[in-house]
Amino acid sequence: MGLDLGKIKIKRFADGEIYVQLQESVRGCDVFLVQPTCPPANENIMELLVMIDACRRASAKNITAVIPYFGYARADRKTQGRESIAAKLVANLITEAGANRVLACDLHSGQSMGYFDIPVDHVYGQPVILDYLASKAISSDDLVVVSPDVGGVARARAFAKKLSDAPLAIVDKRRQGHNVAEVMNLIGDVKGRVAVMVDDMIDTAGQL
Repeated sequence: MGLDLGKIKIKRFADGEIYVQLQESVRGCDVFLVQPTCPPANENIMELLVMIDACRRASAKNITAVIPYFGYARADRKTQGRESIAAKLVANLITEAGANRVLACDLHSGQSMGYFDIPVDHVYGQPVILDYLASKAISSDDLVVVSPDVGGVARARAFAKKLSDAPLAIVDKRRQGHNVAEVMNLIGDVKGRVAVMVDDMIDTAGQL
């Protein structure tokens, strides 16, 4: 955008509370707050909320929360009884804090966009990765796109189509618990090929 970063003061009190003060006027401005909610997720989400609130109270015209990594996105549904749908909760918090729009990258599932009562722009990192692979001059005949689980097949298939319909392989795994997965089978032929594994997020990287 050719703009300088805005000036903001952020500090922590002794008890861990977050303090935010804008160091310049944002009155009547379109503000873009760039804040991934990667680890420490809780800290970064709260910091984002306080920054949104500060901009709203400083009379910003529009506030767009740019969230490259949307924390709690995997908690987008209940898989067992008495669970929270935390993705919806975080969406509510961002909206109530005063954001007018959200821009997120490669959400865990598209349904998360529906949790917001404000517009959501969902962008993808796929073009950047495709450009990188093109720079390596790897023949599409030597590539195989791998989905790390059955749930990611649609994402991997769409990626494979961009690579001249490269073949697809699927990892069949079973989850033993949070952040614990056991590979059961590999469906597809990867021998002698350059495997490109496509996933929406890497947490522990255990399944990779």
